[in-house]
Amino acid sequence: MDQIIRIGMDTSKHFFQLHGVDAAERPVLRRKLRRNEVLAFFAKLPPTVIGIEACGAGHYWARELRKLGHEVKLMAPQHVKAYIKRNKNDGRDAEGLCEAMSRPTMQFVSVKTEEQQAALMLIGVRQQLIARRTQLGNAIRGYATEFGLITAKGLDKLEPLLARIAQEERLPELAREMFAAHGREYARLQAELKAIEARLMAWYRANADSRRLAKIPGIGPIGATALVMKAPDPRLFPSGRHFAAWIGLTPKDHSTAGKTRIGKITRAGDEMLRSVLVAGATAVIQQARKSRGRASPWLLALLARKSPKLAAVALANKIARIAWKLLVTGESYDGARMPDASALAA
Repeated sequence: MDQIIRIGMDTSKHFFQLHGVDAAERPVLRRKLRRNEVLAFFAKLPPTVIGIEACGAGHYWARELRKLGHEVKLMAPQHVKAYIKRNKNDGRDAEGLCEAMSRPTMQFVSVKTEEQQAALMLIGVRQQLIARRTQLGNAIRGYATEFGLITAKGLDKLEPLLARIAQEERLPELAREMFAAHGREYARLQAELKAIEARLMAWYRANADSRRLAKIPGIGPIGATALVMKAPDPRLFPSGRHFAAWIGLTPKDHSTAGKTRIGKITRAGDEMLRSVLVAGATAVIQQARKSRGRASPWLLALLARKSPKLAAVALANKIARIAWKLLVTGESYDGARMPDASALAA
């Protein structure tokens, strides 16, 4: 077999498709492997460059193949799609991966360590618990409404509602039993959520970058921890604008023939980080509208010409740029520079 300089590997649950080329870009390897054959095959292969999509288990395979001496490059699936020919199949997917990784402008995803992925589980489990708590709270309110028991919105109103239901003797016994079961489930979720958040706060206190980011208005401990955990090496981004675009805080651009057409932000990027930053920016705007004397002149000028929702996205974009600057330079946040345009770290 000729010397293989690059291999594209299309992964799946059971079968992995390989496509390798030599120095002349001629295909010299087309092979399908079972999952349990992959490591044994690459252990016998001279060190080479392997391209994998950054999808499920992608980071695991990157770590394992690196242990065998290979260089592994992870790519976002949307960046690989343009290199896949018509009539999609596993072979063409592997060929597209092999071609995409050869492009000089291709952007690669940093391989996460096991410790990083374990830390990310904290954020993921917290989101799942919050979603289940919201679902359960809505169910309790909905069932209670059927019996004429209405309460105001808010998590702090649920426990008084459950206590009121427990004392409501006119309710059928079966309904009271079901409400009691919901109440026990809600209490369990609250306890689990507090335990997870305690672990997150411990991680936050132990991480210097998280503590520095939390000093930025609009970023709290949870947002700072999520930024450090989920964002790749900030030095991979040429500027703060690219970092904000990676999160998904830049508008859709569909410009041609010298005409600029800027749309709204899309679902591209990291949804969790985007929602956290926009929520934090919304809180900053609410405070600014209450106390205009202490608000940033830049923010007041923005609110004068944009709606609060658009201003929140713009401020979230600015916060992301400041966060990138602090992560790259190791500096601490200086509130005195907030009105200055240099704080954008463009």
